[in-house]
Amino acid sequence: MKIAFICTENLPSPAIKGGAIQVLVDGIVPLLSKKNEITIFSVADSTLPTFETKNNIHFIRVQYKYYIREVKRYLAKSQFDIIQVFNRPKALLHYKEVAPKSKFILSLHNDVMREEKISMDLGNKVVKACDHIFTISEFIKGKVINRFPEAQEKTTVAYSGVNIDEFSPLWASHIQPIRQHYRQKYGVENKKVILFAGRLCKSKGPHLLIQSMKNLLKIHPDTVLVIAGGKWFSDNSINHYVHYLHQLAKPLKDKVIFTRFIPAQEIPKFFLIADLFVCSSQWEEPLARVHYEAMAAGLPIITTNRGGNPEVITHMQNGYVIDNYNQLNAFVEAIDYYLSNPLEASEIAKNGRLLTEENFQYKHTVKRIEAAYQTLKEAETKLTQPSKFQ
Repeated sequence: MKIAFICTENLPSPAIKGGAIQVLVDGIVPLLSKKNEITIFSVADSTLPTFETKNNIHFIRVQYKYYIREVKRYLAKSQFDIIQVFNRPKALLHYKEVAPKSKFILSLHNDVMREEKISMDLGNKVVKACDHIFTISEFIKGKVINRFPEAQEKTTVAYSGVNIDEFSPLWASHIQPIRQHYRQKYGVENKKVILFAGRLCKSKGPHLLIQSMKNLLKIHPDTVLVIAGGKWFSDNSINHYVHYLHQLAKPLKDKVIFTRFIPAQEIPKFFLIADLFVCSSQWEEPLARVHYEAMAAGLPIITTNRGGNPEVITHMQNGYVIDNYNQLNAFVEAIDYYLSNPLEASEIAKNGRLLTEENFQYKHTVKRIEAAYQTLKEAETKLTQPSKFQ
C-alpha cells in the first residue's frame, strides 16, 4: 500500500530536534516500509532537503507558514491508499477535500479533541471523516469517546515503544564503559544520580524535584539531580520558568546539573548516567514516552498518577507511582525508597525491562497499526468486489 504520514508542523522528520511523534515515526517507518511505500510530510528545516528518499522512504518537507496548503497540493497530485494525520484533526478535514478516495487515520498523541480545541460540530465532522482513529493511550481514547461516543467503534490504542536493540540495561556488563564515560563527563562518578528528562515546563514538574533535593540530601548526601531538556524540545533558550529553575537550583550548587537538550539518538546511551528515573508530570499526561525509554534502559522508575502514565507503570511491580503528585514529600519518599532498597529497586527495574521487551517495542506498535490497515483494506475489498447476486 501507499501510505502518507503527515506529521505535526512544529518539528521536522526525522527527529533531529526531538518530538514524541517524530521519534515514533522514526521508529516504526523502517518496519512499515518493508511491506508498504511510505511518504512522510513534515515541516522544513534548514539542515534538511525539501525532497529526500532514504531506504525507500520518501520525505517531503514544507514551510511552516504554508503547511496545510502545501501538503494539500502534494496530496492532490498523488494517490495514497492511507493518509495518517498526526494530532491535527481540523487539518484532516482539509486534506480529505483533495484526497477523497484515500482512507484517513487520525493519530492522537494529546487530548486535541477536547472542547477548548475543537467545537462539537467540527469534532463530529472529524470523527465521521476518519476511517480509523489511533490513540497513544487508553486515557486519550477515553477522552475522545466520552465526548464523541460514535468514535468508539473506529478507535484503537496504539502504544508507542522503543527499539530495544538500541538500549542496553544498566546491569549489562558491556555498557559499563559508556556509563562511566557519561558519569565522568558530568562529574557524577561516585554519586547516586536521579534523572529527569523532558521539556522544561511547569506541567512536567522539574521544579518539584529541585525543591525535593533539600530534604533528600539530608538522607542521601551523595545524591545528584540531573535535568536533561530544553525550554521547547531542542530550544535551549531561557524563559521565565527555566530561569526560575536555575534560581531554585543555585543554593544546591553541584547537586543539580542541567544538561540542556539531549538528541533522540543519544538518549539510549545518556540514560546510562542515572541510577533512577523520575517523571514528575503535573498535568494529565497522555502517556510520556520516557517511560518506555527508562524501562528499556533498566532504570527504576518513579512516575505520577496522572493521565496515561499508570497504564504502563504498575506500583511496586515495574515502577513507583505517586498519587500525591504535587507534594514534595511524596517525591522524597519515593526516591528514598529506591536508594534505601537497592535489591527491590533492581527487581522493579528488571520487571520494567521485561515488560518493554514483551509489549513495547516498535514491532509491537507496528503490529497494532498494521491490524487497522488490514481491516481497512479488507473493508475496501468487500466494497469493490461485485455481488454474487448481480
